[in-house]
Amino acid sequence: MILPRKKVLFLIPSLTGGGAERVFSLLLARLDRSRFDLHLAVLEAKGEYMSDVPTDVVTHDLKTPRVRYSIMRIVRLVWRLRPQTVLSTLGHMNLALLLCRPLLPRGTRILVREAAVSSAALEGETGHPTLYKWLYRRFYRRADAVICLTDSMVDDLAQNFDVPRDKLIRIYNPIDAERVRGLGAISKNPYAGDGPHLVAVGRLTRQKGFDVLLRAMPAVLRQFPSARLTVLGQGPLREELAKQTEQLGLTEVVEFLGFQKRPWPFLRHADLFVLPSRYEGTPNVLLEALALGRPIVACDCPGALQEIQALGGELVLVPQENAEALAQAIVSVFHSLPKHNGLPDATPSCLKKFEVLQVVGEYSSLL
Repeated sequence: MILPRKKVLFLIPSLTGGGAERVFSLLLARLDRSRFDLHLAVLEAKGEYMSDVPTDVVTHDLKTPRVRYSIMRIVRLVWRLRPQTVLSTLGHMNLALLLCRPLLPRGTRILVREAAVSSAALEGETGHPTLYKWLYRRFYRRADAVICLTDSMVDDLAQNFDVPRDKLIRIYNPIDAERVRGLGAISKNPYAGDGPHLVAVGRLTRQKGFDVLLRAMPAVLRQFPSARLTVLGQGPLREELAKQTEQLGLTEVVEFLGFQKRPWPFLRHADLFVLPSRYEGTPNVLLEALALGRPIVACDCPGALQEIQALGGELVLVPQENAEALAQAIVSVFHSLPKHNGLPDATPSCLKKFEVLQVVGEYSSLL
């Protein structure tokens, strides 16, 4: 007997460059069409990953610039589509969906996906952390399930926001490791000069800690005067970071290249990948750096880093927001760089739990 396909509505503010956007575009491409009828709703149909959405996914443009203006449009869309499940991501989008749940058709399953450790994210990035913490405690229990990217995120939501543990499900972010390795293997070296070359990737926000990395660079240069840093990403702190770069005398050392949809050449040919974040979920780009066999130095921030290290991921962790410790770790890695820095012979075993087929299977079971 052929079972009817389940209609699923994915809900996200936009598909601009970011980890959550990459995950949603990948899921929409990989979920089994014989099982799911897939729809995507965005506040504005724009962003770097819109072109990755398969043509058989019905896209609904809510045509509104802010989440708070979208609530009734979401309600009307859900009533029109009548999906069995709505899956949203990013905290403000999740709260909007959970707030309007009493207005949705009875029986609609609501799944929300958190993108980072909630307590750290709310404290560091919102103007009203006390209000948002109250909203999380009040409304997150309305979800049928909350998808967490790490075990530490599960603990955080249970302990700090009183979300019942039976509603918390850990699903790591996915990586298509073989595709990343294949594209990395054929990529041309984008760097000029002797180096060594550092690369850091992420949105230019406080969360990603690029200001800490910039503060570490003068100490690195004292040991390696020809070292160069490339930063990939865009975001609201672009001008502030450029000003800091100038104040530190690093304008000839640091290059900001903006968002790169395909960062693999920069990762593959870098001597070191650095993740200076203040908090994370499961950082996609770090998984890609591992797949490409890059040495990694990362700040030991809330998120999946210790879990990845425990699974066998080779990364050096230093205290977060500590520029001196970060510089020392970078210098130490540079002193021990191998002469031939090619791709590993196989995908590192630590990435098994993050493999795309594994993760898509976990989402399929949940949906």
